[in-house]
Amino acid sequence: MSDNKYLPHSEADIAAMLQRCGAKDVDDLFDDVPAELRLKEPYKLPEPMSDAELELFFRQIGRQNKTMTIFAGGGFYHHYTPRAVTSLLSRSEFLTAYTPYQPEISQGTLQYIFEYQTMMCKLTGMDVSNASMYDGSTATAEAVVMAVNASRRKRRVLISATLAPAVARVIGTYATAAGIIIEVIPEDRGVTNRSELNEMIKAGDVAAVVVASPNWYGIVEDFAGIADLCHANKALFIVNAHASALGVLRTPAEWGADIACGEAQSLGMPLNYGGPGLGYMCCTRELMRKMPGRIVGATTDAHGRRTFVLTLQAREQHIRRQKATSNICSNQGIMTLHAAAYLGLMGDKGLAEVNRLGFDAAHALAQGLCETGKVKMAYPNQPFLNEFVIETMPPLSSDKILDAAAKDNILAGIKLTDNQLLVAATEMCSPEDVKRYVELVKAI
Repeated sequence: MSDNKYLPHSEADIAAMLQRCGAKDVDDLFDDVPAELRLKEPYKLPEPMSDAELELFFRQIGRQNKTMTIFAGGGFYHHYTPRAVTSLLSRSEFLTAYTPYQPEISQGTLQYIFEYQTMMCKLTGMDVSNASMYDGSTATAEAVVMAVNASRRKRRVLISATLAPAVARVIGTYATAAGIIIEVIPEDRGVTNRSELNEMIKAGDVAAVVVASPNWYGIVEDFAGIADLCHANKALFIVNAHASALGVLRTPAEWGADIACGEAQSLGMPLNYGGPGLGYMCCTRELMRKMPGRIVGATTDAHGRRTFVLTLQAREQHIRRQKATSNICSNQGIMTLHAAAYLGLMGDKGLAEVNRLGFDAAHALAQGLCETGKVKMAYPNQPFLNEFVIETMPPLSSDKILDAAAKDNILAGIKLTDNQLLVAATEMCSPEDVKRYVELVKAI
């Protein structure tokens, strides 16, 4: 056996594997890892502990974490999670929910996916929803690939410069592998430049146009006429939208979108050090068979009882792998349930109220910050829901605000430039929190 008690391989096993790999020893196997990054000594682990000692140990570590008031967004937002949702998700039959490989005995899983799809169709106004994607960025990238596949010969896709940078980068990664040409539509005062869009799409060979609502700067753009322009040039119109915001904003369907996609973390999912999120994708009926993932449908069994089935499941495990619509292998089952439970509990009125509270907090904060005379709105007169960009006045800088706020346990926003901050507020930001932020800036 190896000297390392955590490795089950014998010395003979290791020697055989090294020989197969063409490596002299284990160090040679990892020679592409720079020496300065390699572990020089064993991990400094404490002595074994009892169960009670171990719990106390981790509680002490946990107390070092800071609980901060969050005014940062950028695609992921601090929303309230109803206790009933948490309780439902903690049930054992849901906690281990994954993918219904055996649909006939996965009726519970299929039912909540069906309910999720129904709610997402209502939220977006689209005809069909799939059973979710990993996150908003991959959902948008998949929408781009889907649009190119639907157009067959066209390889150009136009994305607005006001799309979140992280989403744009993921689209670029997908596009490189798929041979898709991505071109960026310039922005004009924080919104998509219409005249540039007109010229770019009329140049031809455009499979799709991608915009965001609200956009990266928090601005609610007016997309009137873009769908007509796209369709006149035989291109698809894709709208990336924050799921929660669709409770009060125009739906992608109302803008004439062919595909709606984006991040659904805003549907009450907690912020957990970067995840998990939930990517949603909805489309028109005409594009249904081009959509990646699977679709759950309702029918009746031989006894006339309501039952649920996998209506469409164009996945690489089941059909021609090299020609699959997507290489994402499964949906986020537990997060799909989370979204369905949240939307079911909140309803139309609850979702509208969440957005109203966020709107009120954000606008009160924007006004208060501007009244300090130390910042101004980067995009004045542009409508926003719960997120906006402020521009600092010299000698104040983004870093000074972020540093001062952090000392007061406030996450003040996302730094865009040395003098620009992207600031967000949700229903979790109280009037007292808003006042504390304003007073902090005033005192710098």
